[in-house]
Amino acid sequence: MTPRDRDESGRARSARPRDQYGRPLPRGAQGTPRVPDDYAPSAEEAIREAALLLAADRPFHAHEVFEGRWKCCPPEERDLWQGLAQICVGLTHLQRDNPRGAAALLERGRARIRLYGSRPAYGMNIESIITAATIEALHAALPQ
Repeated sequence: MTPRDRDESGRARSARPRDQYGRPLPRGAQGTPRVPDDYAPSAEEAIREAALLLAADRPFHAHEVFEGRWKCCPPEERDLWQGLAQICVGLTHLQRDNPRGAAALLERGRARIRLYGSRPAYGMNIESIITAATIEALHAALPQ
């Protein structure tokens, strides 16, 4: 078995290329560009970039953007960004024809966003996001 890729602190990091749906490809294969592990966008940058990725039918990559934000956001916003990332992973499971995984992640993301409550959300329509089940609906809920 090949050992896992690790960063300088010993945390697992996958250096393998990935396809458009985020599935790992064999080492040396040509994959789609990925969001860097150290990406730390502002809230506005994360929303803008994720909206573009969702419009391009790339929810796995939108998940990576939201994950980058949740890793650097204020603690009181963690549920919002983590929920958005989980919804995008749910959409990725839909693309991969995994309805069971999609349902679980979509519900987990919705629950996390509900925990965030009615606090300001950078112009996002939280109610629309909570009920979103498609890439198009989620993209339409984000400010352009």
